[in-house]
Amino acid sequence: MANVLLCSASPRRRSLLHKVIKEFDVTASSAEERSDYIRPHLRVMDLAKKKGESVGEEGRLVIASDTIVYRKGKYYGKPKDREDAFRMLKELSGVKHSVYTGVYLKKGANIRLFYDRADVVFKALTDREIEKYIEEFSPLDKAGAYGVQDGVVVKKYEGSFDTIMGLPTEKLELVLKEMGV
Repeated sequence: MANVLLCSASPRRRSLLHKVIKEFDVTASSAEERSDYIRPHLRVMDLAKKKGESVGEEGRLVIASDTIVYRKGKYYGKPKDREDAFRMLKELSGVKHSVYTGVYLKKGANIRLFYDRADVVFKALTDREIEKYIEEFSPLDKAGAYGVQDGVVVKKYEGSFDTIMGLPTEKLELVLKEMGV
């Protein structure tokens, strides 16, 4: 059993965490992905905290994270189905939006909660391009129905690529050092 537990079903988060920590165990969170916070940075930190607290693990470093896409007062989480993914991608087509990733860390009584934000501009996409993207990349498990790593829908971004993918590794490394981990 590793000294670190990642609370995430996301293969992207697992890959990103390997950049920072070599050995860790993985478990899916049982927390409901719902928050009453209106501000995006508070919402993602609340969701990350709920995920981390849902495992009730003592003695190990627990890492949990949540990512949302936000534009003009509207949140884009994981799409419910292909039609929802199409709607999201259509709304984000050709416009700028923000991606927020919140992170919860707990080691005994030492708890840290932080977030990072990146801004993304989508390419202008036709309906056919959106349909093809959904068919080829199956984005139903991604906030906003897209993956920046796919290299297809994003025109440009400002901020951390890793934050957009789901785990701000640069900030995570700094916070882990502050925690003495």
